[in-house]
Amino acid sequence: MSEKNKTKKSTIYLVATPIGNLADISERAVKVLSEVDFIGAEDTRNSLKLLTCLGIKKELLSYHEHNKKVSGERIIARVLSGESCAIITDAGMPAISDPGEDIVRLAARAGVRVSVIPGACAAVSALSLSALATGRFCFEGFISPNKAEREARLKELKNERRTMIIYEAPHKLKTTLIDLMNTFGETRKISLCRELTKLNEEVVRTTLGEANEYYEENAPRGEYVLILEGADEAGVKIDSEENPLLSLSPEKHVKHYENEGLKRMDAIKAAAKDRGMAKSELYKILNT
Repeated sequence: MSEKNKTKKSTIYLVATPIGNLADISERAVKVLSEVDFIGAEDTRNSLKLLTCLGIKKELLSYHEHNKKVSGERIIARVLSGESCAIITDAGMPAISDPGEDIVRLAARAGVRVSVIPGACAAVSALSLSALATGRFCFEGFISPNKAEREARLKELKNERRTMIIYEAPHKLKTTLIDLMNTFGETRKISLCRELTKLNEEVVRTTLGEANEYYEENAPRGEYVLILEGADEAGVKIDSEENPLLSLSPEKHVKHYENEGLKRMDAIKAAAKDRGMAKSELYKILNT
């Protein structure tokens, strides 16, 4: 009889690690970390502490944003030769706003098997605590610190109907909150989640205006996940002056792009982007 959850050779495992509370690691994650040939870690120092707590001794190979090309190729080569590898990030799910996404891409090109060991994810955990709409949401990760790129990104999100998830570091939080307020207005609801699953876990459910006032007097501490209310829930009228096409019906909006020479599906994709919705959602509207 084959062993249940057997760790296989020639396989890369994406292993979720705790985002704060060590007790959140799964039995399967511990098993895989104990049995793989080596582990690719974002920060080998942090990962060594985790493995020590778990009583695991394993070769750690540095794999992060600044060495992902060279290190990624090295990992793929070793796995192709028959070894197994676990990829872990400092906290949470590898490949989500993390260089682990590149190793998955490399593995796909090389025909290497990739398996996931699910677990903690700060984005979804914060969303569940936010008291905002969870049925439809989009993950934005870290917003660029570059002023021009930042403004362009937020402008794209101005009419976003879905709840938005944003990561932010404490030393950048105040600037981000000011930029969000300038884009979305003072009354837009936001939940600020920090130190999730840790002793000082805190969720502040407020508005952008009140959040800016609060952090003028209180220094941000810990890593933040910001859950921002979407335009639909906020009752915001989509700005048709900024983009006149938004005043058209969905069918006429798509027809406009078809008249410009786009194929039907490309026209739907372009119109969906204007409207801040998924292409599949607009396609469904057009065919009901």
